[in-house]
Amino acid sequence: MIEVREVLRAWLGGAGLRTVAGRAGVDRKTARRYVAAAEAAGVVREGGLGQLTEEVIGRVVAAVRPARASGHGQAWEALEAEREQITQWVSKDLSVVKIADLLARRGVLVPYRTLHRFCVERCGFGRGGRTTVRVAEGEPGAECQLDFARMGLVYDPGAGQRRVTHALIFTAVYSRHMFVWLTFSPTLSAVIAGCEAAWRFFGGVFWVLIPDNMSPIVADANRW
Repeated sequence: MIEVREVLRAWLGGAGLRTVAGRAGVDRKTARRYVAAAEAAGVVREGGLGQLTEEVIGRVVAAVRPARASGHGQAWEALEAEREQITQWVSKDLSVVKIADLLARRGVLVPYRTLHRFCVERCGFGRGGRTTVRVAEGEPGAECQLDFARMGLVYDPGAGQRRVTHALIFTAVYSRHMFVWLTFSPTLSAVIAGCEAAWRFFGGVFWVLIPDNMSPIVADANRW
């Protein structure tokens, strides 16, 4: 729905379809379908942004994204084709983030939330087999966990196309308060920039930073 709204906002602002599509991160055919559906719903280009009510957006979405018999979209269908492999990964206790990375190597890119739901509903993710170990809670502001997560496709104005986005996630161990820094390249520079932004967000620096085995900062993992 956000994607539809952004396309129509840019179109009502006078932008051409190429520009509209680029700003919203969709192809021109998709942008054209959104505009055509909006016009069919009574939206006129000279009418201003006030025309984009929830009712109108809902009608456009219903027109361009008709309900599927299965109740799921293309991302779910792509995961169904990989169900056997995903189930094997789940049985090996791989995280959803790791599974997303492995799927991307096979050319399957889907939203994280869709993948997580699929793993739970179709592949038994999170059901038994794992032992929960209670640990002593630390002090406020003492420890912060740091890890990269592979996200979906986001339009990159510099490259003129959509690119895979990575989220550098900071989680305060005591409060579980989180800060997310987005980057197109999971590099050491991105980690440094993300840390500086996180310290401004949290209002200070944590005593201990606990990173996962991220290649930009972990040269060689030691299990001990």
